[in-house]
This record gives sequence, C-alpha cells and structure tokens, in this order.
Amino acid sequence: MTPTESGQVALELERMRGTMEAGFARVDGSLALLVQRSDQTDKQLADHEARLDALEKSRWPLASIAALTATAGVLVAVWQLAGR
Repeated sequence: MTPTESGQVALELERMRGTMEAGFARVDGSLALLVQRSDQTDKQLADHEARLDALEKSRWPLASIAALTATAGVLVAVWQLAGR
C-alpha cells in the first residue's frame, strides 16, 4: 500500500467514524425519547388505575340501595295485596 492509499483509507475511516457517531447519537436521542414517553404512559396508567379504583369504591352502594328499594317495593305490594 502506498502512502497515498493509506492516507485515503485513514480519511475514509475517519468519515465512517463520524457517520457512525452521528447515527449513534440519533439513535440514543430516539431511545431517550421513547423511555420518556414510556414513563409518562406508566404514570398515566397508574393515575387511571387509581381513579378507576376510586370510582369502583364509591359505586358499590348504588347496587345495594337499588336492591333494597326493589325489595321494599315488593314487600309493600305484597302487603297491599294481602290487605284486600
């Protein structure tokens, strides 16, 4: 290999190195963005779970109240029919 060829090889290797560094920096930035979005999604999911749990806890008495009202309505109807 002549000195000129070796200089050209070194120059081409330096260009490839720069291209690789730029590519890795771009990929690294994209990965950081994905991690940030994943963290935000996890926080939103945890918030939605907490809100859903709160809604479920506050909702359970409604079914019980509806059942008691229906039972009371049936008892009143039976009492009225028995009274005639």
